[in-house]
Amino acid sequence: MVTKKPGKQRKAFFAASLNRKHRFLRAHLSKNLRKEYEISSLPVRTEDTVKIMRGDNKGTEGVVQKILLKKSRIYVAGVTIAKADGSDRFYPVHPSNVMITRLELKDEKRKKVLER
Repeated sequence: MVTKKPGKQRKAFFAASLNRKHRFLRAHLSKNLRKEYEISSLPVRTEDTVKIMRGDNKGTEGVVQKILLKKSRIYVAGVTIAKADGSDRFYPVHPSNVMITRLELKDEKRKKVLER
């Protein structure tokens, strides 16, 4: 999408297909992983270990528990917010605000992407 109009930018983001929204879930890799795989970023997956780089929870490291593709948010273990009734719930984090520190390599397709 090539446009300068903010309204068209928002419309393109929210109307994007799910396979395109998967591209929005990319996060930077740590320096060690960049040297090892020679890639700067990858889409975040569940069971990846990430470190939060921005926001109130900056510096927190945890495992990705859940991914919301439609809202482009991830839930990280240890990052919670208190509800009005006192119980905790996960706090949604945007993938651009995290850095992947350890990859989950159970999936064969992901291994092939890293070998390219």
